[in-house]
Amino acid sequence: MLSNIFLIVLQFAGAYLLAPSVLRFIPVSGDLRFFVHAGTYALIVWIIGLAASFVLKDVPQRSGSSFAASLLFAMIGAALVIFAPNLIDAIPLKFPNLYVPLILAIVGYFMRR
Repeated sequence: MLSNIFLIVLQFAGAYLLAPSVLRFIPVSGDLRFFVHAGTYALIVWIIGLAASFVLKDVPQRSGSSFAASLLFAMIGAALVIFAPNLIDAIPLKFPNLYVPLILAIVGYFMRR
């Protein structure tokens, strides 16, 4: 259980810090940028989870379906940010909009084995 919590923190920090380095090479602007961020977040979350499964003892190795679920949830998060901003604003905690696809990518990663 503790290793999964550590993995969540590691995935969040890793994706948050590595995504700008990767996205620097992808020229995109406008609303499409949220979807590109979502895809990048899902890929980084999956790679960190795959690497952590070799290092951490109690973390199971996930399959490609966990990447698909992570990508799907991240795209849903990007769509929520673009098409339903009032729903995001209704959340009492204030945070940047790009956290929504990142958090949902991590949730999607843990949905599948």
